[in-house]
Amino acid sequence: MRPVLFSILGFDVQTYGVSKVLAAVVGGLLLARAFEQRNLPRDSAYSLAMWATAWGFVGGKIYYLLEQAPSITMHDLGGMGFTWYGGLIGGVAAALVIVRRHGLPLAQVAGAMAAPLSAAYAVGRLGCLISGDGTYGRPTDLPWGMAFPSGVVATDVPVHPTPLYEAIAAAVLAVVLWQYWRRADPTRTFALYLLGSGLSRFLVEFLRINDPVLLGLTQPQLWAVASMLAGVVLWVVASRHGEIESAPTTPREDVEVATR
Repeated sequence: MRPVLFSILGFDVQTYGVSKVLAAVVGGLLLARAFEQRNLPRDSAYSLAMWATAWGFVGGKIYYLLEQAPSITMHDLGGMGFTWYGGLIGGVAAALVIVRRHGLPLAQVAGAMAAPLSAAYAVGRLGCLISGDGTYGRPTDLPWGMAFPSGVVATDVPVHPTPLYEAIAAAVLAVVLWQYWRRADPTRTFALYLLGSGLSRFLVEFLRINDPVLLGLTQPQLWAVASMLAGVVLWVVASRHGEIESAPTTPREDVEVATR
């Protein structure tokens, strides 16, 4: 494991932080491509990705600190320690502001964001794995169990590499979402993202070491259930409103771009 990639003039460049920057870049590039295929302004995609990432970090840190309260330490205020669902709340709030300011169609944006969000999550989880940030699972005797003796949260005992499980699941989901989005309506695409990402997190929590908080479920599992329920509701709403199942892309040269 490499919690620190390298040092410059005494400043440590952390794997965790670099992975999150790479996740934002990958998500932004994929979102820009998706926007182009739906004849939406490419610059709006970059703006949305940038602000959603920035406020996602803010939301993730605030949520993490609330989880640690009242025993917050200086370590908690550092560059590590972010909660995904807090980041999701902050990112979604920022995205809604950008959508409104740029006059973008919300459903189209949501559908376009689904695969990039999942791909970015996969990259971020690989960073968690390489840095050994402590988001791994319970001890295991399975052949692929991993120890993290040099991780940020070190352990010499082989454990489930749950960040790797999540990264693989998110990467597969990103491919499925991208293919589905190219031929389906955007609302159902985002509903599928909520269902798939929620189910993945719900299942992996059975291997992690988070404590149950309600009905034998951990806090991330409760959020995952909420995500899946929201996905079901969106799918039903889209079906009842008779949204078009096929949404073929049109070459940009044949269509006026929205900003012209």
